[in-house]
Amino acid sequence: MRCLKVFGERIASRDPDRQTAEIHIRVTLINRFNALGAAEIERVA
Repeated sequence: MRCLKVFGERIASRDPDRQTAEIHIRVTLINRFNALGAAEIERVA
């Protein structure tokens, strides 16, 4: 949960449905950043 705070110190919305949507957006962003930074491994031999 520590990584979620990178995109804001706390959840801004009070409505539970909007909180869920906000968390989904944060998780999607974190996954995309991880995919961009992941190395592609290819077998050479």
